Amino acid sequence: MTGEAVALDVRPTGFVLRAAGAAIDFIAYFGLWIVIVIAVTSPLVSALFSSAMLQAIVVVALVLCIVVIPTSVELLSRGRSLGKLAVGARIVRDDGGAIGFRHAFTRALIGVLEIFGTLGGFAALVALLNAKAKRLGDLVAGTYSQNERISRYTPPVYGVPLELTDWARTADVARMPDRTARRISQFLASASGFTPASRTSIAAGLANEAAPFVSPLPNADPELFLAAIAAVRREREFAALQQERQRLAVLAPALSRRPREFPER
Repeated sequence: MTGEAVALDVRPTGFVLRAAGAAIDFIAYFGLWIVIVIAVTSPLVSALFSSAMLQAIVVVALVLCIVVIPTSVELLSRGRSLGKLAVGARIVRDDGGAIGFRHAFTRALIGVLEIFGTLGGFAALVALLNAKAKRLGDLVAGTYSQNERISRYTPPVYGVPLELTDWARTADVARMPDRTARRISQFLASASGFTPASRTSIAAGLANEAAPFVSPLPNADPELFLAAIAAVRREREFAALQQERQRLAVLAPALSRRPREFPER
């Protein structure tokens, strides 16, 4: 719920998608460590270092691949990683904001135990018991995985309300300031997301702003009044555009015709 009393439909990523993204990240990070180990233990490289040094390099590479790199990737990409890009997810704070270093580092550090240490078993168990499919790292860091792949929303186009059909035939709706017209349009598009009290209050305020540009004023609910105004203006502006296109179509031959005796080049 935002400060403007608008309820946001933000969906957490489901368990299956989270598991798929975690598996991709596991393969990427652990696979990178395997590649480093193979490169370090190759005869060409191992001849340059002692056995103790090689073991230290392997351990440092492991820490780098399962803690440092995941932390850096999530921090620099603002909650994304290879697996999360594949499933359309992003790690955000519980309040919906972008994560910081503390969140990314906490998740990566605890992920060593619950993802790499148990092959994801412990993370899956915790996620199955949580409504937002949070793993232990999310619970400690105060984060969750947000699903960013939502279906495309096509806003509905409403006509004049039935109660105001007769009024719309003779109503005179003058041109409004762009700011007022834009606010009315935005309110009608997102009215269902407001709380009832806020919806009624905002509709009444916008109706009072639009009243000086409408004659006569109908005795109707403020929100229905705004919907009728928007529909009347839309229909009349569309009719005006259609007439303009017809006039241009009539003038098209004269505008495109070559002047008399004009040479062809």
